[in-house]
Amino acid sequence: MEALRQDDPRRFGRFTALARFDEQASAVRYVARDAASGETALVTAARPELAAVPVFSRRFRAEARTAERLAGGWVSPPLETGKAAGTPGDGPEPLWTATGYVPALPLDEAVGIAGPLPERVVRVLGAGIAETLSRVHATGAALQGLAPGTVLLAADGPRLTAFGPLGAAASAEAGPEDRLSVRLGYLTPEQIAGEEVSAASDLFVLGLLLAYAATGATPFTEGPAEGASRRIAEDEPELDGVPQELRELIASCLAKDPAERPSAGTVAAELALEGAAGLARGGWLPEPLAAAVADQEARVRALEVPTAGGVLSPGAHSSSPAAHSAPAAPGGAPQPGHPYAAPAAPYASVPPAGPPHGGPTPYPAAALPAGAGGAGAGGGGPMVSLPLPPAPAPAPDPGASRRTLLTIAAAAVGGLVVGGGAMAALGSGETAAATDDKPAPKPRRTLPGQAPEPRWTYTHPASEAPPLTAAVWQDELLVLTGESQAAAVDLRTGKRRWQRADAAKGQAALAAGTDLVFVASPTEFLWLAPQDGKVVHRVRYTEAFDDLAVGPLAGSSGPVIWFTASHTVTVKAPKPKKGKKKGKDKQVPEAFFLAYDIVRRKELWRTPVPAGRAPGTPSYRVAAERSADILVRQRSASLTPAELKAAKGKGSVRSFDQRTGKLLWTKQYGAATPEAATAGDEDGTLYAAVGTDLEAFEADTAKPLWRVEGTEGTEGSVYGTPLIAGPLVHTTESSQSVGAVERESGRLVWRRSTEVPAPGNAPAITLSSSEKTLIAADAVQVTAFAADSGERLWKFQDIGAAEPEGATVSAPYRVLTVGKTAIVQRERSFYAFPVA
Repeated sequence: MEALRQDDPRRFGRFTALARFDEQASAVRYVARDAASGETALVTAARPELAAVPVFSRRFRAEARTAERLAGGWVSPPLETGKAAGTPGDGPEPLWTATGYVPALPLDEAVGIAGPLPERVVRVLGAGIAETLSRVHATGAALQGLAPGTVLLAADGPRLTAFGPLGAAASAEAGPEDRLSVRLGYLTPEQIAGEEVSAASDLFVLGLLLAYAATGATPFTEGPAEGASRRIAEDEPELDGVPQELRELIASCLAKDPAERPSAGTVAAELALEGAAGLARGGWLPEPLAAAVADQEARVRALEVPTAGGVLSPGAHSSSPAAHSAPAAPGGAPQPGHPYAAPAAPYASVPPAGPPHGGPTPYPAAALPAGAGGAGAGGGGPMVSLPLPPAPAPAPDPGASRRTLLTIAAAAVGGLVVGGGAMAALGSGETAAATDDKPAPKPRRTLPGQAPEPRWTYTHPASEAPPLTAAVWQDELLVLTGESQAAAVDLRTGKRRWQRADAAKGQAALAAGTDLVFVASPTEFLWLAPQDGKVVHRVRYTEAFDDLAVGPLAGSSGPVIWFTASHTVTVKAPKPKKGKKKGKDKQVPEAFFLAYDIVRRKELWRTPVPAGRAPGTPSYRVAAERSADILVRQRSASLTPAELKAAKGKGSVRSFDQRTGKLLWTKQYGAATPEAATAGDEDGTLYAAVGTDLEAFEADTAKPLWRVEGTEGTEGSVYGTPLIAGPLVHTTESSQSVGAVERESGRLVWRRSTEVPAPGNAPAITLSSSEKTLIAADAVQVTAFAADSGERLWKFQDIGAAEPEGATVSAPYRVLTVGKTAIVQRERSFYAFPVA
């Protein structure tokens, strides 16, 4: 760090610059603070000469948007993005983005301080990177932001700070006619062959980084620099110094054929099955690195916001060596004669601090985009791949030192040249080319935050099949049912309390009064003791329901459950006329809709209903419960072909009397199809997806009340099942948007995107117990919003565990809420997040 220069911006939105942090190939980073809140940030401002190039501006913003979409986990959420105010001179105002300050060391500095890192550190580092890569690759994109200077080691785990080729560039230069030349700090075999990068390219670079972290050297550096590209393309990696337990995995990442490299999810699971956060818990950094991170944090905390006359940090002097010394680029030592050495105006100075344990002076966490090398690294000639650490480890081996620096003469192979009206989309999150005559997209102001720290996590044993259902019992237990048994997890601690084979394959778990857990299994109803899971009562379907085959539960309210059931009856052929042959008897399905009290263990009523598609049991879902009746929809997959034909593309809703089960009426609502999402409220309004709109109807008359159009500009987007709460109807769409409309008028209150790429199913939405937080869950992530305003609060993603064959878990997320906790499930993994 050093004092601000005369021509440096002083303010970035609400942040006041305190000091220059360092320079990267495409940007300058500043330590800044919000004087009102005291929040410290790292601001990354694009170099003015590059910001003036339209294609650079668009890519800078694209990479910032990628960071926004990835926020959470090992990516610090952006705090603000914009243009700096108060920039002296007539030059272009720099683009910038701010992230929260996290004390951390770049990987190359960490290796310089501590030498090769222990196996556990490499595992946490690699698992954290791979978890983030898995999220990127799930969208079909590649990150292209990995380099030793863009991967940081913080006290709780790794951080990624670059989200495309600009952030990871070794050099970036503006050329004539609005052209931009970017040289990357690494190469892959496919890049050397002139082929396009892909998700597998990120895995090759991850292999390079892990080998570098484990050995302090890159695995393709033995030999002349001019032959480096040939060695990457043809030679086997040198991995003798890699721990035996990691060697095979890293070697697979470095396979020449991209198709032979593992997925990011597989790498994450093999490195840390419990996840990077789980393996890092309790501290993961060696003592020298932990001390360097703590020292860095103390130095940044000592910086003060300047007053009009300039303020020096306590104990610092503007003439101190720390204030004016040339900083070390993330690949080399301080450079004599560097312009940083010139005296600067005393807007801020940095408290002197010696390097811990004889290592180099540490630097704070990088912000988007962080380059792999210093300003102009690589110049117009060779480019650096996996640069030399700032200072060698104590008593380095001469051979190892020679292997740590790799230069590539064929720099154009790794260069990206854009301009002339088009921009290549390489891991930026954009799939379409952008032209120079189009304005740069306006930066988003509503930014997602990092998910809160879970109160506990629970992982279902790998020896058991993943849970089929999950339910909360009396705010005390999380009850899970699976193929082989049922289990209960204590909601206070996340610890498994019991498991019972009796309740295997249960389709639901409910509270039967205050002292029993009810489970509906394929053959019987069970009542379990919550203390140990012991079966207290059982009711077999063959005995209680005249040998009916019980279908899925349609819904429940208090002690009452509703479900369908069926059996096959023999209809005898009519007596033939004289001289005619008797016909054959027929086997005909007969179906019923039933109500059952699970506390009194008593059937309340049974009503005949049309049989469903073979084997005959229809599948119902309760759309609304009112004081006198329940409104029921039949799932379209259980309708017979004859019923579908008779409906002429429209779906029906049935009303059953709550007390007797009598069918009161059957109605259709507008053009709502049998598959249309439908829900009703206690006041007699039914809300249904009709085409691309959401419509409200008077339930008893089918009279239309209001209509809300789907997301503008999104073709084919349909509404999912809405959620009614108080005066609002919360909505969800397959365009990956959620929102809220007024129940009375249909006025749109708010609508926000989850930032998950469409198309896909509409997210499932859940409200917290207080109804203050709306949580959307889909196959990619969980996103939390303020229910009243739509403010995006946080998002969460977890790759899950890998299957034995190596495939990454792709099961959708599910959310249950209880009290001030949201239980997020993805297959075997459960997280208890605090919510408002």
